[in-house]
Amino acid sequence: MWILGIDTSCDDTGVGLVRDGSVVVNLVASQTLLHQRYGGVVPELASREHTQVIDGLVQQALTQAGIGVCDLELIAATRGPGLIGALLVGYTYGKGLAFALGKPFVAVHHLEGHIYAALAQHPEVEPPFLALVASGGHTHLFEVRSWGEYKLIGATLDDAAGEAFDKSARLLGLGYPGGPEIEKLARQGDASKVPLAVPLQGQEGFAFSFSGLKTAVARALEKGYAPADIAAKFQQVVVEHIVQVVTRAAQHTGLTTLLVTGGVAQNATLRARLQAAGLRLLFPPKGLATDNGAMIALAAWRTRSCIPQSQLSLPAAAYLPLSASNPT
Repeated sequence: MWILGIDTSCDDTGVGLVRDGSVVVNLVASQTLLHQRYGGVVPELASREHTQVIDGLVQQALTQAGIGVCDLELIAATRGPGLIGALLVGYTYGKGLAFALGKPFVAVHHLEGHIYAALAQHPEVEPPFLALVASGGHTHLFEVRSWGEYKLIGATLDDAAGEAFDKSARLLGLGYPGGPEIEKLARQGDASKVPLAVPLQGQEGFAFSFSGLKTAVARALEKGYAPADIAAKFQQVVVEHIVQVVTRAAQHTGLTTLLVTGGVAQNATLRARLQAAGLRLLFPPKGLATDNGAMIALAAWRTRSCIPQSQLSLPAAAYLPLSASNPT
């Protein structure tokens, strides 16, 4: 079975082809350079860029796989959450292609795509397990009880982890996206020189909070601390906050397998601290951690038997919680 997956939830145009559960092609047209001058994503520009590149990217994927459009047996696209203008480009394209070909269409939740991306090289893993999605737009901790059944047990109260990296990087005069820039600068700094507290100390729940760290970074700069030292401390505190919440959730649920996905999952310090926590960790293979179309195709392949009919009638949704079952 050939499945085409499309993701245009934010600023990257992702197109992927999956055959019988294996990723064959995964193409991403990045918009980083387009938005770099603004220090963040400009929604209107993102939508326009998606429109310009999506058809060519789909054709390129088919060519690389050595198949034609008529060989596709299922089309999947991100329904939400995301920037609504950007979402509509890929979602409408996928719907139109499925309708024209007379093929079934699957509307995929963006976070569900991230979860299945981490299972690409771990097909043997079975629920229950914990899943942490940490990116520029999301910081969510789920208990995956069975395939397609999710319980949200923790989420950010304000900024997402990746968003905090981007905002703090901008304050430090660094480039976009901020995560890799701060990680690079932090290697030159001494975290012990900057007083910065881990958020939500003493909480009994599993919430995250990152917005206060941006303010703390601004104050540290005003007080004259070195940018490298601030970057090192900021990264240390973000990582420690995530690790504390995740390990507490693991103890509470009794689950020792943790799936970590999203752009922040690529942070080497976070990976090292989680590994030291004694959990069984699952990370996406290279190229599948950040937004991409292959993860959408993988999610559709995993959940296709649970979807009785095409989902062409479902609208895109900028706000779309990942509920206990597939979005309907």
